[in-house]
Amino acid sequence: MYKGMLHTHTLVVILFLLQYLVKTLLLLLNKNETLQNYIRKTKVAEIIVSVLFLATGVYLAFNSGNNGTWLWVKLIAVLLSIPLAVIGFKKMNKTLAVISLMLIVYAYGVSETKSPVFKKAGTGGVNQFSDVPAGQLGSAIYESKCMNCHGADGKLGLSGAKELGASMLTHEEKMELITNGKGAMMGFGGELSQEQIHAVTIYIEEFK
Repeated sequence: MYKGMLHTHTLVVILFLLQYLVKTLLLLLNKNETLQNYIRKTKVAEIIVSVLFLATGVYLAFNSGNNGTWLWVKLIAVLLSIPLAVIGFKKMNKTLAVISLMLIVYAYGVSETKSPVFKKAGTGGVNQFSDVPAGQLGSAIYESKCMNCHGADGKLGLSGAKELGASMLTHEEKMELITNGKGAMMGFGGELSQEQIHAVTIYIEEFK
């Protein structure tokens, strides 16, 4: 369910962004009559896309373990862009239309990087756990990287996360999944060493 909603959201976000882009370009090129015709012809489609955009976004916000400041920044950017766009295109105000488009593009960037400044977390991941004792390494990594979605007992299931205790994967398959990611789950191969991935894999195997 979560994966399907994520793909749907990605698609409608792209359509939503394209709609704004086309209208803004027409406005900037002073194609006012063409713009009005475009708005009339795509009105129903735009309403459908906008509703899906908001509905899937709300669903993902409440069913994701990857929440944080970035999510609120994204929501504020989107909510600001809508009235600006309505006023901008109604009054043929180029400045408001461009600001609205920039806010949508910014919100998309925030969503993709999970950061208000487009900086992906965990760039120094290997060193992050360098001072953690070997016996606590697996649990420390799990709490930092996995618990938001999987929960303390591996059963939380946010962001489409599977129940870890019910997994039938081998140790090697689990390590590969953690390394490369799958579906909505990101890969941690660029953040964690193989030793660290091995440690957290051993830790999650204790959920059985």
